[in-house]
Amino acid sequence: MSFLKRMKEKLMGGPSKEEVKEPEQQIEEVVETEEPAQAELPAVEEVKEQEVVEETTKPVEEETVETVQEEKQEVAIVEEVKDEPEAEKESKGWFRSAFSITEKFKSGLTKTRDSFTSKVNDLVARYRTVDEDFFEELEEVLLQADVGFETVMELTEILRYEVQKKNIKSTDGIQALISEKLVEIYEKAGDDHIELNLQPKGELTVILFVGVNGVGKTTTIGKLAHRLKSEGRSVMLAAGDTFRAGAIDQLQVWGDRVGVEVIKQSEGSDPAAVMYDAVHAAKNRGVDVLICDTAGRLQNKVNLMKELEKVHRVISREVPNAPHEVLLALDATTGQNALIQAQTFKEATNVTGIVLTKLDGTAKGGIVIAIRNKLHIPVKFVGLGEKMDDLQPFDPERYVYGLFADALDEQLKEEE
Repeated sequence: MSFLKRMKEKLMGGPSKEEVKEPEQQIEEVVETEEPAQAELPAVEEVKEQEVVEETTKPVEEETVETVQEEKQEVAIVEEVKDEPEAEKESKGWFRSAFSITEKFKSGLTKTRDSFTSKVNDLVARYRTVDEDFFEELEEVLLQADVGFETVMELTEILRYEVQKKNIKSTDGIQALISEKLVEIYEKAGDDHIELNLQPKGELTVILFVGVNGVGKTTTIGKLAHRLKSEGRSVMLAAGDTFRAGAIDQLQVWGDRVGVEVIKQSEGSDPAAVMYDAVHAAKNRGVDVLICDTAGRLQNKVNLMKELEKVHRVISREVPNAPHEVLLALDATTGQNALIQAQTFKEATNVTGIVLTKLDGTAKGGIVIAIRNKLHIPVKFVGLGEKMDDLQPFDPERYVYGLFADALDEQLKEEE
């Protein structure tokens, strides 16, 4: 079976009955069938957002204000799921088919695909035969997508070998070959543990979030809390970022909206003390998952890393083998800078996985491959939009399909 057919069989499937309509259309229909006053809700939401931002950004530094405002704009997305019956959630696609998840990757990677794939397609149009000039220009296109120098060199070397081995002359279908080799490169970079290391129900799982300020860490924690809660697990949050003004309030907003308890102390408190209280509270309440926020002041690198080490010690002392996950949040829009941040945090903490946020907002989505190939840390989740279910478990084949969707769909039709 060809790579494309295997990919289609695994990823595409078919839409479930609930997904025949677009989720956005279903939401609009629900609103229309309720009270007529619902039509005025957007204005109400804007007022709520403004009030929340004003509360959490009272005299703070300019940098903090920008971060808080960004977080608050994203907080509004949880309103659509508050207090909804499970049946309504399911009708809106909360329990998605393989087809729907694949479409979400395709949609979330639109900016990268429009930039990257259009250039590859232009190459294919200009070079009807595969030669050295074609490979040189392909290398440049891959580098512009932030795939990473080492990965690009490895990929083009593999492609040259395959072209010679299979005596490929034409550039027709070269996108499928590139896709197949990108998946192979990602998967051979190390053992994949994409699934969260969750303990059996009844045992506490501790997830520690790290990352610099402004990458969407708090928003991601809220989305992950909602995801775990929708899977039937009880969740608690720990507000360990006690130094950035507004950080505790932001996490509390997410806790209120998602419907989970937040353990916190006053601003400026010892983060390790917050973690100690949170672990004991989680144990006493029989919580399944405790998600811990931390500070992200990379400009104070030495102090930050010492603080993270102390937090880690406190957690592991109270819960054997914890934290069970140390997730590093990275902003995909920062490109190679995200790779530098990942290297820094890897040196200081035992990072078990990466959550790549804002992947839908960048044309340099190739950074996923660069991070995996350079650091051998699995990307566990990616942010593909602003909706609550746009935080998706990473899948290399869905990711690669998202990069080449149009060309791969066309080649599949030809094969069939």
